[in-house]
Amino acid sequence: MTEQKTDIAFVLYENMTALDLVGPYEVLSAVPSATGHFVAATREPVRADNGLTVQPTTTFAELTRPGIVVVPGGSGWRNALEARDLIGWLAAVHPTTSWTTSVCTGSTLLAKAGVLAGRTATTHWACRDVLAGLGVEVSTDRVVFDGDVVSAAGVSAGIDMALRLVARVWGEEAAQRITLGLEYDPQPPFDTGSPDKAPAEMVTALHAAVNAL
Repeated sequence: MTEQKTDIAFVLYENMTALDLVGPYEVLSAVPSATGHFVAATREPVRADNGLTVQPTTTFAELTRPGIVVVPGGSGWRNALEARDLIGWLAAVHPTTSWTTSVCTGSTLLAKAGVLAGRTATTHWACRDVLAGLGVEVSTDRVVFDGDVVSAAGVSAGIDMALRLVARVWGEEAAQRITLGLEYDPQPPFDTGSPDKAPAEMVTALHAAVNAL
């Protein structure tokens, strides 16, 4: 029996963080029955916050029923909160998606679109208070499943989120195979990847820098 095809929308907006997008893309695009789409307000190239440019393959107006949505975070999230086309599209497509997901501060966009009403979600550690201020029950977990919504903490957590989603949708063997293919075997050279582990002064400085964006 042929496996049902799944259209996955990877949302683009100015000054998103590239790894928020590309991490989940590399995982989910490895599923043979999945088709990835880079969706934005227009087909004009979109610049990530560190300069990488991504070419949209479709627009919000054209892609109206994706099976899965992935919303990255980035330094442009505050401006994206005011992007009516983007927020309106998220609100419109969520009722018919199988899964709506976010990485990092992408969860603030889901909150603005009403997707996280009454739900628990996570975000980058430096923006937890912002997400809470949008009426969301905030978790410190790296990946949070709440019904058909999945959120990941900061940046690199998007890879974990995508692998867990693959396991949930296509089975653990598929997720294990993708993990091996990516050689995803984290061995960070510095144990400062969490605010619980990093020096307090570093945490304070980075928190201020992130919230000044």
